[in-house]
Amino acid sequence: MSVLPKTEGGGRIRWLLLGSLALNLFFAGAAGAVAFRYSSTVPLTTVARIDHSLASRLNRIAASLPAADAQIMLMQLRSDAEKVASAQADLRLSQDGVRKSLRAEPFDAEAMRAAMEQNRTAHENFDEVLHDMIASAATKMSVVGRTKLADWPAERANARPLR
Repeated sequence: MSVLPKTEGGGRIRWLLLGSLALNLFFAGAAGAVAFRYSSTVPLTTVARIDHSLASRLNRIAASLPAADAQIMLMQLRSDAEKVASAQADLRLSQDGVRKSLRAEPFDAEAMRAAMEQNRTAHENFDEVLHDMIASAATKMSVVGRTKLADWPAERANARPLR
């Protein structure tokens, strides 16, 4: 005895009902899985935002070094702090110059090129100041510290080469 009447569209309706039932069961199962996943007694951890500032990066580098070498790196950073800050400020100002040239009305491509050239020069100067600071610190470090510095970050040293 069938609940559905025997009509021409009866077969189609039967498949729609079965499809609807299958989808409902799938979504109920997915909702149950999500509820089960997040109902555990273990609290979810929050993801800390990674600080990409220069000081944070240099502190992470120093933290990967042996204690004595980390002190050398941080002392060198403190002694060169004024040069680093000055080069960083020049870089930021040159970046602002590029932004201003892009927003200028009427737009002047030559002014933008000049601002980009100043930015490139400021970036090269900033890199040079940082490299000099790190090289000065490395001359005072142990072999182990210099090796750790060469392998920083550690995941790059252990990474498989791309093919």
